[in-house]
Amino acid sequence: MATYKKRGAKKSISKPEVTEQQEQSTTAEVFETLDQSASRTEAFVAEYQNYILIFIGVVTVGVLGYLGYNSFIYTPQQEEAVSELNQAQYYFNLAINETDGEAFYQQAIEGADGKFGFQDIIDNYSGTPAGDLAIYSTGMAHFNLKQYQEAINYLEDFSSDDVLLSALALGATGDAYAALDQAEKALARYESAFKVSDNDFTTPKYLYKAGLLSAQLNKNGAALKYFKQIKADFPEAQEAQQIDIQIARLENLN
Repeated sequence: MATYKKRGAKKSISKPEVTEQQEQSTTAEVFETLDQSASRTEAFVAEYQNYILIFIGVVTVGVLGYLGYNSFIYTPQQEEAVSELNQAQYYFNLAINETDGEAFYQQAIEGADGKFGFQDIIDNYSGTPAGDLAIYSTGMAHFNLKQYQEAINYLEDFSSDDVLLSALALGATGDAYAALDQAEKALARYESAFKVSDNDFTTPKYLYKAGLLSAQLNKNGAALKYFKQIKADFPEAQEAQQIDIQIARLENLN
């Protein structure tokens, strides 16, 4: 669980209403953007990064909906935290859907127009579900700003009972380490990411990244194992489309 020193409430607390219709609209926009997203160019680690980041937006909307639904039994502090998180997450989602979202990421982290940002939520609502999600989202915002060490600092401090969010956080930490040319640490995070949650979305992606990085580190046996697991367990995944080529290449090296 993350712990930070509180800076005190420097902005007014607001409680915007989020209707089911608005939540569904936001989710629809995220899925529409998902269909149109293109891969980024930051070496092999970012091939599916836009895809993953937009999916994070969908996951976050679901988490916020769950928190909002249960707000009637939360303490006043928890209700305030959820309310503040809505606005910060709004800026984060805008940034995902913008070609150049740097300003929105900064607003998500630091706050804007008298509203709390993720950092304020971390400082003032540590230990709440909203505070935990703010740590995660801050790490992802720093990653997209290419502030990789800052991203690592937050993502490694994130903990959650949600195994899918845990997998995404571990995988993004691996991407950040890879961007910093720390391949061994990146590989360890990819391996943790596909082990923490067995699902059709994150597992084949991080198996594939672990396989590519293992091969780059001349760990061909491990790479072959990961590629064969994709072929056997996730034949419908995007990563499986050319997996036979990767397997044949490594087997020819032996």
